[in-house]
Amino acid sequence: MSDKVKHSLQHDEEAVPTEKGMSNRVAAAQQMSAEEFAAAEKSLKRKLDARLLLSVWIMFVMNYLDRNNIAAAKVAGIAKSLNMTSEQYATAVAILFAGYVLMQLPSNIFLAQMRPSWYLPGVMTIWGMLSALVGVTHNAGGLYALRFLLGFVEAAFYPGALFLISSWYRRDEMGVRSAFLFSGSQLGSAFSGLIAAGIESGMNGVRGLESWRWIFIIEGSATVFIAICAAFILPDWPSNTRWLSPTERAVAEWRLIADAGQVDEDDGRWSYGFKRALADWRLYVFALTFLCIQVSSATSNFFPSVVQTLGFNRVNTLLLTVPPYIVALLISIGNNWSADRLQNSSFHIIWPLALAIVGFVIAAASLNTGARYFAMIAMVAGGHGSNAVLLAWVQKTMLRPRIKRASAVAFVNAVGNLSQIFSSYLYPDDSAPRYVLAMSVNAAFSLAVIILTLFMRTVLLRANKRLARGETTVEQEMKGGSQAMVPGVTEEERAIRREDFRFIA
Repeated sequence: MSDKVKHSLQHDEEAVPTEKGMSNRVAAAQQMSAEEFAAAEKSLKRKLDARLLLSVWIMFVMNYLDRNNIAAAKVAGIAKSLNMTSEQYATAVAILFAGYVLMQLPSNIFLAQMRPSWYLPGVMTIWGMLSALVGVTHNAGGLYALRFLLGFVEAAFYPGALFLISSWYRRDEMGVRSAFLFSGSQLGSAFSGLIAAGIESGMNGVRGLESWRWIFIIEGSATVFIAICAAFILPDWPSNTRWLSPTERAVAEWRLIADAGQVDEDDGRWSYGFKRALADWRLYVFALTFLCIQVSSATSNFFPSVVQTLGFNRVNTLLLTVPPYIVALLISIGNNWSADRLQNSSFHIIWPLALAIVGFVIAAASLNTGARYFAMIAMVAGGHGSNAVLLAWVQKTMLRPRIKRASAVAFVNAVGNLSQIFSSYLYPDDSAPRYVLAMSVNAAFSLAVIILTLFMRTVLLRANKRLARGETTVEQEMKGGSQAMVPGVTEEERAIRREDFRFIA
C-alpha cells in the first residue's frame, strides 16, 4: 500500500465527505489509524480464507471429481459395459464442454447480480444429482445427455468462484488464492484415482452394480451434501454479507477502493460492463492464450488411459495417477505465490509451459517406463501450473467494473474450454502408447502460449510507460471504469487513486 493510501486511511474529517444523499458505508474504516486498519484487515482476511476460500476449494474438488471421474470410469470398464467405441467415449468427454461453454458468460452475469451464497451451492446441488444419475445409465445416448447437462450446470462454478474471490481480495492477494482454488482440480483428479481404486477393489459387483457405476453414485451424493453445507458458509458481497459486522464490511470495501481507486460495484446497468469487456481487444488475446493452455492440459481427460500404457493392472494404474497431480498442486500454489510476491504474471506462465513441452516430447519419443512417468508428471504439472496464473492475470487487468471483470473471466474460461471439445479426439485407443499426435499438438500449443504471453507482457508494460509519462489515463488504458460513486471519497481523491494504478505484467 502506498504512503498516500496509508495516510488517507488515517482519521481525517476533511478527507471523508459523503456524496449528497449517500451514506458513507466505509467511514468506520477511513477513521482508523494505519495500525488499526492493518489489524482489522488481517482479521478479515483470516475469516475470508476460512469461510470463502476453503469452501470454494472443497466445492472445486467435487467439481473436478464429478467432471473427470469418467476418465477413471473408463479404466473401470464404462466403455465396455455400455458397448462404446473409443470415438463414442471421446464424444462423451467432449459433449460436457459443449454445455460448459454455452453457460459460462450468462452465468457470471447472473452471479454478479445475485447472492453467491445461494447461487453457487444451488448449481452444485443440481450437478451432484446429474453426476449420480450417470451411475444408472445403460447406453451411450443417456451418457451423452447427462454429460451435456452436467457441463451446462457446472459452467457456473469455476468462473463464478474466481469472480467471487476477486470481489474480496486485493490484486496482490488474488494470484495465490486463485491458485489455491485451482489446486482443487489437481486434488480432485488425484482423489479420483484413489477413490476409483478403492471402489474398484472393494465395491465391484456390490448390489449387482459394476464399480464404475458406484464411482458416479458415491461422488455425486457427496457433492449434494457439501453443497447444502456451503449455502450456510459462503459470503455474498463486501457490502451485504450478513455474517460480517458493519465495521468489517467497511474494511472489506475500503481496502478494495485503496487498491484500485474504484468501488467494486456497478450502477445497475450490467450492459455497460459487459460491453466494456467485449470491446477490449486484450480480452481476445487472453482468451486465445487460455485456449492454448487448455489444449496442453487436456491430457487430464485421458490421463488414466495414458498411465495405463505403462502396463500395470487397473488398481495400480489408478494409484499411479495420484503423484503427478500432487506435484502439480504444489507447483501451482508455489508458482502463484511467487507471481503475487514478485508482481509478475508473464514469466510465471511461461516456465511451467516450457516444462510441459519437455514432458510432451519425452512421452512421444520414449517407451522407457521411468522416463515416461517423469514425462507424465512434467506435462500435468506444467499445464496446470500456468492455468491459475493466467486467469488471475485476466482479473488484475480487467479489474473494474464488477460486470466487466465477471464477463472477462467467464469469456476467457469459455473460449479456453472450447479446446476440450476437439482435443478429446486426439487420444484414440490405436495411438497408444506414444499418442504422438496428441503430444505434438500439446507441445505446439504450449509454445503458442509462450509467444502470446510475451506479447501481452509487452503491451501492458507499454501502457504503464504511457501512464507514467502522463500521455493517457488509467480509465482510458483500462477501457472503462466503475460508474458507481465511492461514498466518502471526493472526486479529486478518487482521480489521484486511479492514477496510481499500474498494470501487472
